[in-house]
Amino acid sequence: MDGYLGSYATLGLVAAVGVLVFVGAFTANKLLRPADPAQPPGKYVSYESGIDPVGGDWAQAQIRYYVYAYLYVLFAVEAVFLFPWAVVFDRPGFGLTTVTEMGVFVAVLALGILYAWRKKILTWT
Repeated sequence: MDGYLGSYATLGLVAAVGVLVFVGAFTANKLLRPADPAQPPGKYVSYESGIDPVGGDWAQAQIRYYVYAYLYVLFAVEAVFLFPWAVVFDRPGFGLTTVTEMGVFVAVLALGILYAWRKKILTWT
């Protein structure tokens, strides 16, 4: 598969195989499943750690858990951008431009963490 369209043909072949595996798995599932599955009593009752649940089934989650998770993901993803920068910085001719761009990037990152710190988002209550 050489030439201009060779890579597209390979991509199309991989996509076709993926679709065939997907359709084959669902077809096998439909053919092998029981026609009338059993419905034992208590099947749809909540089950938690081997005991019957007590109380309601709705609990409010604290927003701070989501804020910490969001901030972690945000800064972890931005930290991933530092690795390609280190590789490019090593090449000749990219020194000052690369340092300037990364300085702006790290400054914006620092402003974000400073803003979160000043708003007391990072304070655990």
